[in-house]
Amino acid sequence: MTYATPPGGLPPQTALLTDRAVVRQAYTFLPKGVLRDIVTSNLPGFARTRSWILARPIAGSATTFAQLIVEIAPGGGAGMPEYERGVEGVVFVTAGALTLTLAGERHVLEPGGYAFVAPGAEWSLANDGEEPTSFHWIRKAYERVEGVPAPASFVTRDQDVEPRAMPGTDGAWATTRFVDPDDLSHDMHVNIVTFQPGGSIPFAETHVMEHGLYVLQGKAVYRLNDDWVECEAGDYMLLRAFCPQACYAGGPEPFRYLLYKDVNRQIRLT
Repeated sequence: MTYATPPGGLPPQTALLTDRAVVRQAYTFLPKGVLRDIVTSNLPGFARTRSWILARPIAGSATTFAQLIVEIAPGGGAGMPEYERGVEGVVFVTAGALTLTLAGERHVLEPGGYAFVAPGAEWSLANDGEEPTSFHWIRKAYERVEGVPAPASFVTRDQDVEPRAMPGTDGAWATTRFVDPDDLSHDMHVNIVTFQPGGSIPFAETHVMEHGLYVLQGKAVYRLNDDWVECEAGDYMLLRAFCPQACYAGGPEPFRYLLYKDVNRQIRLT
């Protein structure tokens, strides 16, 4: 499997300014061409590392989560990546090899590697290889519920989880689910959605969950509120709660994206 990674660098002075980047009330669209060296951020506690911050909880952006693409050069890493004790996270590797030490156990995650890190877990990250490693890091403040235990950390791979076809689609639309959707201990899902060429979301999904959506592979035309937007591997979409969405997948390869959504909690009013 192949996964998109930010291009970095800087466009030449001869490049046209015109691009697809846009911020709307209902959604934000960040095409891969804006993920350049000049817009990276450093992270405290990390060595030889840079990041692209795709979403954060501020007015007009995300409300429940933060999403970063992190690139660690050989020899870099962090002894304590997460310094907020009540925050959970998902790490998904798209390039290189990432050494994750979680609760004292060492894991080497290559492209497709996936880890859920429970709130309060002890963990560290390192690039022990000879090439840069790139991964998505999705962070959320865990919302505890009385009588529901917090979830445990785990490590798996995209390649080891069988996608589940959506009903009535004959496999044209499938979801790789890394946790049981009925497990109330989890208050967020980070899945991979796959459409075969020609597959579609055949109605305008409109729901309370907000989404972070990074295109890993392929291309499609995506419905965002009342706009149809062309998207391809490396693009990022932030969809706020109740933003209508749908898509038609193009070819010649599958259209796949990493999808965040907040789930399994009552709406807080006080």
